[in-house]
This record gives sequence, structure tokens and C-alpha cells, in this order.
Amino acid sequence: MYDPYDAPGLIIDLIPQGASVLDVGCGTGSISKLISDIKSANVLGVEPSFERAEAAKKCGINVMHGEFSPSGFTSNHQFDVILFADVLEHLTHPEEALLLARCYLKPTGFIVASVPNVAHWTVRLNLIRGRFDYTGIGIMDRTHLRWFTKKTIRSLFSNAGLQIGRENGSSGTWMPEYSRFIIWKWINFKYRNKLIQLLAKKWPSLFAC
Repeated sequence: MYDPYDAPGLIIDLIPQGASVLDVGCGTGSISKLISDIKSANVLGVEPSFERAEAAKKCGINVMHGEFSPSGFTSNHQFDVILFADVLEHLTHPEEALLLARCYLKPTGFIVASVPNVAHWTVRLNLIRGRFDYTGIGIMDRTHLRWFTKKTIRSLFSNAGLQIGRENGSSGTWMPEYSRFIIWKWINFKYRNKLIQLLAKKWPSLFAC
């Protein structure tokens, strides 16, 4: 099951029933599988890692192994949705990926993207403490090449000739900081998550993950 307030849940909510979906950088296929099962969608994944592509295939996902680039990806199909689920921050030139995606969208199609919020309160707090430490997962994932705030992700899409139709902030209740800092540990787990979800909705620049 998935958390409707976290990134996978918010992504799934945006996918129309029965849509054709191109999942760029589908990884092991975890989100592709959810979209396929819950939305009865026809999903094609693109994944540069051979091992991850094979893992996605074992989940029943149709996957093309290769880069999403003019030289690495070709298709005769157009899609209702092109998905970049925590992918753009791993690219040297994310704008080029968005421009290429436009070529494979149906006239009524759209892009769904999720990116980590480098202006999250946890990052700001660490900067005040003089720390900018990389981690294995999350906002400070050491494999990230680009950093985005609400303003810069809007700018990225605008520069690619795309108009943002909807913005949502994921709650990130899974983040270890919510179990580590005393101020959060004092709050009952059930009510803590509801509070984090509310804060992410009301003040996404600071609390959205």
C-alpha cells in the first residue's frame, strides 16, 4: 500500500484511468507497477541501469534499457503521461529531457514530475549548522546532480515551454529527522503525521519533501 500524501500517492492520483504512460528512469518498477495495477495503465519504462531494468521486467513492466535521449530512445508511440519520478535531479541537463518528452506527448498529454525540495526545513537547519552532508537516500541523496526549489522547478518547466497546471507537496513523513528530533518525538505518531501533512500543504516551500 502507499501513502496518498507522499510522492507515489500524489503521482498515482494524477494518472488518468487507462492512460498510456512513459515512465522515464523507472528504476526497479515500483511506481510503474502501482500505476499499472491501480490505474489499469499501459506503462512503458525507460531505465539506463541494466540491473534495475531487469528487476522492473520481473515485476511485469515493459521496459526499454537505455538512456532517455535523442540517440538512446525512439518510439513510434505518443503517450498520455510522461513521468519523471525523482529523475530530473539526477540529470546534467534536465531541460533537454523535458524538451524530448514534449515530442512524445499526445496533444492532450502532460508531464508528471517529482523533485526533492532543497529548501526543506531539514536542509535549511543543517545549513545554519554549517552542514551540507550527503546521504544514501532522500533530499540529500549523493547521486543528485541538480537542486530545486519551488521557484527553480517552475523556471525549468517554463524554459522548456511547459506550463505547470498543478503543484502538490509530499509530506515526507518517512524522513528520519521526524524520528530523530526531540520536538517531533514528543508528538504522538498518529497526530505527528497529520501535522506534517498539514504543514506540507500550507507551507510547501518549507515543509514539502
